[in-house]
Amino acid sequence: MNATQPIPKSLSTAASASQFAVVCRGVTKDFGTGEARVQVLRGVDAEVPYCEMTLLVGPSGCGKTTLISLICGLLDVTDGEIQVLGENLSHMSSRRKTAFRSANVGFVFQQYNLLPSLNAAENAAVPLIIGRQPRSHAIAKATEVLKQVGLGDKIRSYPNQMSGGQQQRVAIARALVHDPRLLVCDEPTAALDGKSGQTVMELLRTVGRREDRAVIIVTHDNRVHHFGDRIIAMSDGKVESVTTGSQPVNH
Repeated sequence: MNATQPIPKSLSTAASASQFAVVCRGVTKDFGTGEARVQVLRGVDAEVPYCEMTLLVGPSGCGKTTLISLICGLLDVTDGEIQVLGENLSHMSSRRKTAFRSANVGFVFQQYNLLPSLNAAENAAVPLIIGRQPRSHAIAKATEVLKQVGLGDKIRSYPNQMSGGQQQRVAIARALVHDPRLLVCDEPTAALDGKSGQTVMELLRTVGRREDRAVIIVTHDNRVHHFGDRIIAMSDGKVESVTTGSQPVNH
């Protein structure tokens, strides 16, 4: 894949809406006030293209998780703007952000966050049930997605009856069940052995490489860097470098 040039600074350009699922411009995030104020993000500019897997890497504490929380609308920016799937999150109310996230974003947590009292199909169906879809329809759709991720024989199994890799696949199915256009994963291979981690990354790359979809993965696992179509390296709250394939992007 060849290097590309960064798009113009304005979020209103047609290119930002058509080429990139996510565009961040001058994004800062502070926590606390006065002498206790801590600036976690310091003017982040970044783009996440459609039909690609983008890896977000860097040392602990550099702001990766904060950035994806802003992209998902879980936190509000202190300054700057974020455009996701053509919508400017800075202009959305909290209620609209929640609805937008429910309809468009899937999130895979590092610790799976499966409910122990629910079986695999029920866990995967949670987003649809929360969205007030009929339970029978939600379970049927979740079962279909679980089969797609290779868990057709674990549909009625509970979390304590599955391996870590299998639980992670349930978490991925849960993130995919409402067919999100943006999939965000926080350390999806952190608790997995090498083989299971590779399998999970292959699955995420497969589901993410669609014209209308994008995947962002936060990772410390350098064993999976070769899966990234684009690697955004962060340091001290800023983007340090962007690489596409083997080529750096001017930043």
